Amino acid sequence: VVLLGGLDLLRPLGYAGIPVIVATPDARDPALDSRYCRGRCLLPTLERREAVIGTLLAVGLRLKRALGCRVPLFYGTDDHLSLIDDAREALQRVYLLLLNPPEVSRALLDKSRFQALARARGLPVPRALDWDELADVGRPVLVKPRVKTGWEGSTVHRRLLGGKGKARIFASGREVLAHPHAQQLRERLTLQEYVPGDDRALWSFHGFADEDGVLLAEFVGRKLRTYPPQTGTSSCLALARDAEVEALGRAIAARVPLRGVFKLDFKRCAANGRLYLLEINARFNLWHHLGAANGVNLPGIAYEYLVHGVRPAPRARGTRRIWVCPRLDWRAYRAYAARGELTFAAWLASLVRAPRVYDTFSWSDPLPWVRQRARRAPARLARELRALGARLQQWLSTAS
Repeated sequence: VVLLGGLDLLRPLGYAGIPVIVATPDARDPALDSRYCRGRCLLPTLERREAVIGTLLAVGLRLKRALGCRVPLFYGTDDHLSLIDDAREALQRVYLLLLNPPEVSRALLDKSRFQALARARGLPVPRALDWDELADVGRPVLVKPRVKTGWEGSTVHRRLLGGKGKARIFASGREVLAHPHAQQLRERLTLQEYVPGDDRALWSFHGFADEDGVLLAEFVGRKLRTYPPQTGTSSCLALARDAEVEALGRAIAARVPLRGVFKLDFKRCAANGRLYLLEINARFNLWHHLGAANGVNLPGIAYEYLVHGVRPAPRARGTRRIWVCPRLDWRAYRAYAARGELTFAAWLASLVRAPRVYDTFSWSDPLPWVRQRARRAPARLARELRALGARLQQWLSTAS
């Protein structure tokens, strides 16, 4: 596999014994230090899209000539998916890819188009709002970037979201209208009614489907914590069993229909118990590390189907192991504690009662974590020395 992704995608492929070439623009990417990385491909930055596509085509052609067949190209972000979608015809000549039709792919990457797709397919999404009706909306409003690609470095992320999280909750429509950055950035935003509920109300349905939309494998996930709470990035995740999520996930996947790998994000409304579809991601993601640790290796299943045409046999899936990003989860704990929603004892108990897989650390694959810590040590020492110097200077000025 040629992999546009990090450790959470690399390790499931490594568990399955699949050789991986990691393609990244970052020469210090922790995935390059993993025991499962068999080769590396340094890419141009994503801003140079044509150069990235050209590099991937050259690598794919070289592998095809050497092996006598195409290899899969796996991708872990919306930016990667957008790039692949733009060059799908050329890339499919040298890689094995199972993509949704172009009109579906574009709709899944743009929230305005997604609303239109949801209406056409009868999907249970929260009600979309227009700017001209906000003055009359007295309920909470969720504001998100309209386009899912490149959002982390965007003006919306920096100015409206404060560089944290994926969305922002306003108490009412009038509060949105009164916010100067919201007004300035309105063409880049999408608005919808906020579905009440904490992070544990967030569920996901993960699957892989064939060219006809027939589901080959699946699992259900539940978020335990995010940072920042309610609108942030996952910090602690678990697999779960929920008959309603499973049934609705299968129905939506068939109704679209979806092809290849996908994730459906749901939220169970605290007011009425109904499940709402928040978005659909048609790419690999960090949940697949947790899925593989619990017995459902979707990247491995996708590989076997794409390369060998093998459909997986039914298999038992566990829910015992959890996934944790320690750095983010500590911040999440502090944020929940400040809101009076989580004690230190309860947070610690949630971590120690279950076996864990981590975003970077692994007993069986320790080098990425070791080298990451070693690279950060000089910067940390410099910060501590600067802080010590500032305190010393303050003390000297006071002493004099």
